Amino acid sequence: MLGGVKMIETGGLRRTPTAATRSNHVTRRGAALGLLGLGAVVGLSPLRVARAAARERDSLSAADWRAFAARFIAADGRVIDTGNGGCSHSEGQGYGLLFAEHFDDRATFDSVLRWTRRVLRRPDDALHAWRFRPDAAVPVDDPNNATDGDLLIALALLRAGARWDKPDYTDLGRDIGRDLLGKCVRSAAGLTVLLPGAYGFDNPGRVVVNPSYYVFPALRALAQALPHPAWGALQADGVRLLRLGRFGRWQLPADWLEIKDDTLSPAREWPTRFSWDAVRVPLNLVWGGLAAEPAVAAAAGFWVRATGACRPAWADLADDSVARYPASHGVNAVAALIRVRHSESERPPRVSEAEDYYSAALVLLSGQVARELSRPAG
Repeated sequence: MLGGVKMIETGGLRRTPTAATRSNHVTRRGAALGLLGLGAVVGLSPLRVARAAARERDSLSAADWRAFAARFIAADGRVIDTGNGGCSHSEGQGYGLLFAEHFDDRATFDSVLRWTRRVLRRPDDALHAWRFRPDAAVPVDDPNNATDGDLLIALALLRAGARWDKPDYTDLGRDIGRDLLGKCVRSAAGLTVLLPGAYGFDNPGRVVVNPSYYVFPALRALAQALPHPAWGALQADGVRLLRLGRFGRWQLPADWLEIKDDTLSPAREWPTRFSWDAVRVPLNLVWGGLAAEPAVAAAAGFWVRATGACRPAWADLADDSVARYPASHGVNAVAALIRVRHSESERPPRVSEAEDYYSAALVLLSGQVARELSRPAG
């Protein structure tokens, strides 16, 4: 039992095709086999992807981190989302901690951690409220957490504890993991799934998940620091969910999914798109050493085949339309990570070029992933 819910090891999850998928006569098995074949043709092994991306970058240097910190991290450690009215999120605090650890910037790490714990910590557990709005009468008006933010914070703490020999960081990372297990893990249609938050996503007969919240390196790190069979189930079933949760002409992952009874489909409350959230799916898969997964090949195929004069910002998975405006530098950084480019002259973007906080975070994280995975083992 976990959080009062029995973990089921096997199940019969079915996918509900979108109209576009039905018109193309794509079955679940056929789609999976077809895109697995595409992945094999593209040759997207984790090491090849990472090393190629690392070589192609004109070096993700400390200058990129300094640019990010100068633009988006306040003196008190608050990471500012410039694209959303200057608010802050646990996700942004997690990215700030992760980048600070990666660049061995302990002063910034401690500053970001102090603000995160002082302002966003929930009173009854080790998790964090998902949003802070500086101009609101009650800046933290929704105590619900965001699971991706807590996973990023926990991963950064575990890494920082090892790097700087700080057991209190490690202990806090474990505490976050323990509360995630207790409050954000459920069974649905025979899968162990990660809820996007502690409440509001698990309803009778229907569970909502966000595929981009599966931060595989964090799940793996927590499995080592806090052994529990649910971590392995989350990783294995997360991969299965990402294989099945793809729709439309390009078989792309949706931003939000719902599992109703034993059927998987795009969640009804959000646009049926591969966009701001789901762009992190191929990034997280590559980061987790899973670059040969179909969702990575699907994103690569879309960014190659669906582009006209520019790479579109999103794709609609119901009618196969694409945005009429270009993708951000952050999306282009993810495309560069998986070796997609318009021309030989295209290069990965830099943090200084990014439009806003989220775009810059994707740029910096894509570069960090390339560096991490290109390092020789041991």
